[in-house]
Amino acid sequence: MCGRFTFQPTAAFYERFQIFNRLDTVIARYNIAPGQMVPVIVADNPRRIVFMRWGLIPHWAKDEKTAHKMINARVETLTQRPAFRGLLSRNRCLVPASGYYEWKAEGRDKTPYYVHPRRVEFFAFAGLYDVWTKPKGEELSTFTIITTEADASIARLHNRMPVILVRDLEDAWLDPALTKAQDVLDVLARSTGVDVDAYPVSRMVNRPSVDSESLIRPVG
Repeated sequence: MCGRFTFQPTAAFYERFQIFNRLDTVIARYNIAPGQMVPVIVADNPRRIVFMRWGLIPHWAKDEKTAHKMINARVETLTQRPAFRGLLSRNRCLVPASGYYEWKAEGRDKTPYYVHPRRVEFFAFAGLYDVWTKPKGEELSTFTIITTEADASIARLHNRMPVILVRDLEDAWLDPALTKAQDVLDVLARSTGVDVDAYPVSRMVNRPSVDSESLIRPVG
């Protein structure tokens, strides 16, 4: 799964993801948690970066209670669950990240590990988004991160991991011409083999209120 991640934008970020617009308030984040507003990239001819809240609320939902239950979407059930099925054809997004945290069970304890790309500054999670209208008419954009079975590099920590799109497939994932569910799933299936590193970090990451660079420093 993916329950926390980081994002440290640099001067090269906008060029790296070919983003047309700029956000004034994008800052380094070291402990992004569900329910928070996060920069997300959408295909809006050209690409744009916008803020969305992490935790999908389907447009047909009556209230916000589902949000914290839908921070992740299992790739195996995307075409089966009503909340995700329709989004595959039209509401795909990239969630830029510098790394994410995973917890390894060790006896009764869980040790947090920081997982990050080994040779590049950023990678992108495959995401889906929707726009929900609040009772007073205000629109709220929310997103979920797609997860899959962990590959060999992550399986020692957890049996699930976010779908990390290889760079060559980011364009395909955002391509509005890609509307058939099976074609979209094929893109996800081909996105394997991203080179990552992982090491244990401070348990302070368990606290969403703590957002410091010290969280990504190795411990032990």
